Amino acid sequence: MGKDITWVALDTSKRKHVVAILDPGAREPRGGSLLNEGRAIARLARKLVREAPGEVRVCYEAGPCGFALMRQLEAAAPLTCEVVAPSLIPVRPGERIKTDRRDAAKLVRLFRAGELTTVQPPTEAQEAARDLVRCREDAKEDLMRSRHRLSKFLLRRGVIYTSGSAWTQKHSQWLSTLRWELPGDEETFADYRMAISQLEARIRALDTRIEEIAQQEAYREPVGWLRCFRGIDTITAMTILAEIHDFRRFQNARQFASYLGLVPLGALLGKPDATRRYHPGWQPPCAQDPGRGGTALTSSSGSRPQAAPASGRATGVGDRSRRPRHATAVAPPPAAAAGARQAPQQGGGCPGA
Repeated sequence: MGKDITWVALDTSKRKHVVAILDPGAREPRGGSLLNEGRAIARLARKLVREAPGEVRVCYEAGPCGFALMRQLEAAAPLTCEVVAPSLIPVRPGERIKTDRRDAAKLVRLFRAGELTTVQPPTEAQEAARDLVRCREDAKEDLMRSRHRLSKFLLRRGVIYTSGSAWTQKHSQWLSTLRWELPGDEETFADYRMAISQLEARIRALDTRIEEIAQQEAYREPVGWLRCFRGIDTITAMTILAEIHDFRRFQNARQFASYLGLVPLGALLGKPDATRRYHPGWQPPCAQDPGRGGTALTSSSGSRPQAAPASGRATGVGDRSRRPRHATAVAPPPAAAAGARQAPQQGGGCPGA
């Protein structure tokens, strides 16, 4: 049955896709191209199934086209479409010439050889929740930029706030008292403040919508469990779940840590351990504070939420973790709260300490 499989790879882009097809028993792929339009994609899927002697399997690299192409292909004809992780595609040393046709041909050969790693596609509902969470992250970044613009404008005018932390209620009241002699300065100041107010209103509306989604059956229980941990509330829990989709797709903790980019520290106070991987540019936290943990995040991403840092002292689960923090929050299960008390005491500390 495996000999009758027709293997297909697509090199995708915004306007067109390049196709490479390996028929059963063929040594070299044949190919073509098509526009990135729904009708053309459906025609390709139906043609592949009609001409193939058996099963049709299609793949393409995860990228800006998302999972819409996979859904279009599978909806148009009875075939299997997989999305592969581009960072895990094998690369030959010295391979520098890249064209769409060459990339598609290389991808289909690796696909048939079983050398590609697929990613788990989210459902449309999961993708919608993830995009909403990422929309909030974009709004937070825009808010930070808008605040920087206003603060730098004030600095250029020699106006400095010295009565506490910026962007508090007291700071906002201080901003309302500022007056400007020149009309241009007055208009600039008002425009910057209006941009900040609009972004703050957007973030509040997005927070409300995300909390409503957290109440849905698919998220209610996982959000409640995650909220038991220190530094995680509803928004952070939804961010984790929106990016991970399902923790059960990882067979063990090592796979999950690898997905996040976490690797164990292999150096302790300048003494590297040859049997363990370590991030070369990372200074072990225990070098300054023996009470801190022993893992390094090798890369940062906006899709990885930041929670409270670990500490050497035991973590208590207070009233804020035992019950909803506001009307729409998800209450954690009692058993999860008990487990959260024990979790910080089962590991922690500096490696080898």
